[in-house]
Amino acid sequence: MQLNRKAVEFNRLRKRLRIRKKIMGTPERPRLAVFRSSKNIYVQLVDDLHHKTLTGVSTLNPELRSELEKIEGKIGAAKLVGKKIAEKAKEMKIEQVVFDRGGYMYHGRVKAVAEAARASGLKF
Repeated sequence: MQLNRKAVEFNRLRKRLRIRKKIMGTPERPRLAVFRSSKNIYVQLVDDLHHKTLTGVSTLNPELRSELEKIEGKIGAAKLVGKKIAEKAKEMKIEQVVFDRGGYMYHGRVKAVAEAARASGLKF
């Protein structure tokens, strides 16, 4: 039995809301939010207390274009995005974050972002 796209998206949003009830970003320990589309991946550091996005990186950033051309596949691009968000966090003197997988399974591109951020020094 094949589920239609709307049902799958609705289930992901329900999971996302369940996760968001439990985790919250602060200025000292922001939330590392992941969103993935079919072609791109977006990562943001969010301070939920002040309702602000501190910084963000995606595969659409112009400064990543030259590096993305050398990388094959979406998982390689996700690793690069994870590395870049960790570098930006260190520039802002942020060492710890709360990981928000956005209702997606911790698998594939979402896992690649998390592992690359950890490898670059962020603590979850």
